[in-house]
Formats: sequence, C-alpha cells, structure tokens
Amino acid sequence: MYKIDLHTHSVASPDGGITADQYRRALGAKLLDVVAITDHNTADFALEMRRQLGDSIIVGEEIMTSAGEIVGLFLTRTIQPGLTPQETIKRIKEQHGIVYIPHPFETIRKGMHPAVLDELVDYVDIIEVCNGRAFFQNKSEQAVVWTRINGKIGAASSDAHGYQGLGSTYTSLTEIPTPENFLKLMYSGIPMTGRPSVRALLYPKLNRLRKKVRKARGNL
Repeated sequence: MYKIDLHTHSVASPDGGITADQYRRALGAKLLDVVAITDHNTADFALEMRRQLGDSIIVGEEIMTSAGEIVGLFLTRTIQPGLTPQETIKRIKEQHGIVYIPHPFETIRKGMHPAVLDELVDYVDIIEVCNGRAFFQNKSEQAVVWTRINGKIGAASSDAHGYQGLGSTYTSLTEIPTPENFLKLMYSGIPMTGRPSVRALLYPKLNRLRKKVRKARGNL
C-alpha cells in the first residue's frame, strides 16, 4: 500500500513551513510515498519540487475563492485567488486538474458552506473527510455523510504546515497515482487518520510569527 497526502503547505505559504529538504526527507524515509504541495494561492514552489522530485510530487494549490477555499491538484500553473468557486473550478478543469474540497463546512478555516457545496456537487471530484489539523472545529462526520449521499470520493490529508505534521493522516492506495489512474485509485482508497500533535496544530501561527520577525529584522 502507498501513502498519499493531498494537502500540505511549504514555506511558500504565508503560514507554511515545510522546506524542500524536508519534503525530500519525508519521501526518503517513507513517511509518505506521494505528496501534494498545495500552497495558498500559488503553485510555484510545487512546480519546482515536481521538477526536482518527479512523480512523488503532485502540483496543487489551495485557492481562496469568493466563497471559501478549493484545492486544485495536478496543476500546470497558478490560478489567481478571489474568483467565484465556479470560475475557479473552470480554471482547474482547463488544466485537466482535479477539484478537491479541503476542510468542508468549517468556518474557522474558510471551508465551503453546505449550500455552496451543494451548488458545486457536479464539478467536485474529492472531499476531504478527514483533515489532520481538524481539532477545534471538526466537521469530519458531516463531510462523510455529504460524501456518501452525493457519491463522491473521500480522502484523508494532513494539512501539514510543518514537518512534524506529515505522515500521520493520509490516504492509502494500492498503486502510485498518476493523472490518468488517480480518481479510479481514490475510489478504493482508505483514509488513515491520526491525532495531530500540539505542534502540528500550532505550526501556522508559529510560522507566521517567525516570518514576521524575520521581515522586521530585515528592515532594520
């Protein structure tokens, strides 16, 4: 079985902290076999890591729309934020990408509202039924129900913003995914979940603080 994480944040995200070397280390140590890099509103870092590490990296982007966040997977270029969900999905599909809904129904982390998601149901490929950082507002049960009612694929992903968030929440697949076999494999994928560490939960705040301090020092 192969461990696939479809939602992680590198140093290219304002609140992310996973470095290129740490992605290499996680893959080399078999914490994961394939990892999607889904930075906020940019695919640039993911594209570079794909060039360096090949098929073990899925190029993604967590895109802020006018009604919550949507992840595009298997992208070839960055999609601008601030568009409607419908226009964002159109641009993902134009790149032959996969539409992945992260942390649905959460209000703390800009998840899609149920009414919005219902309008998009025909265009959604995968729903995140378990988010590795869902602690203060866990909507996993609601996400599982929505996924089953609408016949969609469910996935577990870490939403890791730092190295220690990797490897405990992922989807287990029988083969290494490619753009061609990805959805077929995901239909029979097994979500694997683990409790997030305190550090994994705090990474976004700590990363923002570190970057703010570094920027202030650079301006001195």
